[in-house]
Amino acid sequence: MAVKINNISVHRIQPPKGSKIDFGAEIRGANLENLTEQDFEIIKNALYENSVVLFKNQQSLSPKAQFELTQKFDPSAGSYGHGKTIDAKRSVLHPDLKTIPHQPQVQVIGNGPVAEFEGLKNITLKHPHHKTFHKTPISEADDREATRFYRWHIDAALYDLSPPRVTSLMAVSVPKTEYQTLRYDDGSNDEMRVPRGSTAFVSSYRTYDLLSDEDKEFARTTKVQYAAHPYIWMSPARSRSDGLGLVSDGLELSREELPPIDEEKIKIYPMCWRNPVTGRLALQVHPSAVEKLHLADGTVISDLKEVRDIVHRLQRPGIAPELVYAINWDEGDLALFNNRGVLHSVTGSFKPEEVRIFRQCNLAASDDPLGPEV
Repeated sequence: MAVKINNISVHRIQPPKGSKIDFGAEIRGANLENLTEQDFEIIKNALYENSVVLFKNQQSLSPKAQFELTQKFDPSAGSYGHGKTIDAKRSVLHPDLKTIPHQPQVQVIGNGPVAEFEGLKNITLKHPHHKTFHKTPISEADDREATRFYRWHIDAALYDLSPPRVTSLMAVSVPKTEYQTLRYDDGSNDEMRVPRGSTAFVSSYRTYDLLSDEDKEFARTTKVQYAAHPYIWMSPARSRSDGLGLVSDGLELSREELPPIDEEKIKIYPMCWRNPVTGRLALQVHPSAVEKLHLADGTVISDLKEVRDIVHRLQRPGIAPELVYAINWDEGDLALFNNRGVLHSVTGSFKPEEVRIFRQCNLAASDDPLGPEV
C-alpha cells in the first residue's frame, strides 16, 4: 500500500515469501537534489516509521547532494561519524574506507581496482570478508557459494563522538552475480539466500518487542559502556560465526596498548534508544564494542564474557532469517537508514577483479540518542 503526499509516494516493502520483516520502504517521486522543507519532512517521517528507505535511479546524485541530504536529519552535524579513527592503522575500519577529497564526509567502499573516482586515483577497494574477522571462517572451497554476516553493527565511533542519526548508502557500481547461502554456523542450522554483497538490516525495535517482560525491564533500565577506542581495542579479537559480537578469548588490547584515553570521552548509553517520531524503543547495542553493563541497582558487570553473553542472548532472536531485510542492490539505489533503530551488516565475497563501488555518508551527531522515558 502506497501513501502519496505532494508528488512523493511511500511504498512499504513487500516481504518475500517466508519473511516476517515489518520495516523498509521505497520512496518515489522525490527530487533529492532540490528538496523543499515539506518534501524533506515527508522523507524524515517515512524514515523514522520504516527504518530503511530506498530511492531508485539516483545515478546522477552528487556526493555533495548526498552529504546535504544526510545532514538535513541533523543540521548541526558536519563531520564524518567516525572522526579520525579511520586514519588509525590498527583500527578494524581502516582497510574498508576511502575518503572523497572534495567531500570528506563521504566515504568510498566497495571492491576491486578503480582507476579514478571522485578525485581518487588508482585505488583498490576491498570488500570486507568474514575470514578477516571471524574466529572460524567458511572453508575456501565453499567461499563462492556460502557467506556470513560480517559484523552486525551501528555506524558510530562510540568514543568521543555521538552516534550518527542517519546513514546514506549509494550504489554506484554493482556486479550482479549469483546468490549465496548465508550461514549462521552457530549450531542453529539457520541460513538464508542472499544476493552477493547484499547489505543486511534488522529492526532493533522488533528485537526489543521480542523480549520477555522481564528482559524488557532489564533492557529499559540497563546502560551499556563501550570500550575506549573500540575499533582499535577489538582489532586482535575475533567474531562469533553469526557476526553478532566477539568471542571472549582475552585478545582485546589492554588500556596501555591503546592511544591515550580521556575518561570523559568514554560512552555510556541506555540499552534502549527511543524513536524521536514514533516513540518506539529499540534494543540498540553495538555487540562488538560493548565492554561493561551498568544495572539499575548500581551493579556494574565487567566480566567481558558475561557481558557479551547477555547482549548476545537478548539480540540473537532479532537476527533470525525471517527478520532480516537483505537489499538486492541495483546501480543508482540510494538507501537511508535510521542508524539509531537498526543494526546492519555487510555480507558476501567478491573476486579481486570484481569492481563494486558505493558511497557512504554518516555524520557524528549533535546529540546523544534518546533513552526510555522514565
